[in-house]
Amino acid sequence: VCPKCGSSDLDRDGARGDVICMVCGWVLEQNTIVTEVSFQENSNGSSSVVGQFVTSLGTSKGSSGLPGMKESREITIQNARRRIAQMAGALELTGHHVDAATRLYILAIQNGFILGRRSEVVCAACLYIACRREKTPKLLIDIADVLQINVHILGSCFIKFCRRLNLNLPMVDPSLYIHRFAAKMEFGDKVHQVAMSALRLVQRMKRDWIDSGRTPAGICGAAL
Repeated sequence: VCPKCGSSDLDRDGARGDVICMVCGWVLEQNTIVTEVSFQENSNGSSSVVGQFVTSLGTSKGSSGLPGMKESREITIQNARRRIAQMAGALELTGHHVDAATRLYILAIQNGFILGRRSEVVCAACLYIACRREKTPKLLIDIADVLQINVHILGSCFIKFCRRLNLNLPMVDPSLYIHRFAAKMEFGDKVHQVAMSALRLVQRMKRDWIDSGRTPAGICGAAL
């Protein structure tokens, strides 16, 4: 059981000697030492030791003589990046979004934001912030659907994270979603014509301050 969050969802990697909590990312065990020695045969027929040697000073070396395991924090960041990359792949986002979200997750670690929170929810909030900064047409509910979690839980984490880091994000432009929503509706050959008309309506709404206090999806739906 994880001592930080109490979760029993643990990932045990016998090859690396790690036990990691899949909820909060806490590393319970690292560099686990075993007394037995095992060997593996290489492609050229020679044998090599599996695992790492521990000297009398307590320092570890891999079979190639290189430094052994990474620090607990680096492992947590690697796991977070893997989760972010999986979500980005499902949302058809680029590697630039993954890099930006990973940097935000590192800031979350430095500010102690991940303690007591599910790691995947924090990763999702970081990815959504990256999309907002890049003006990528992805809604919060899109990411929530990928994770199969309540959008209000994700939204709460997103708002608290922005407040903790004093992030000033650009307002969501409803125009970014017009073509996406229009393509999903049965307009046939008139998809482009309807989308362009809706864009002009959205611009008129902005000039008349009709969009204030309303969701981007609501503005797009009314315009379409």
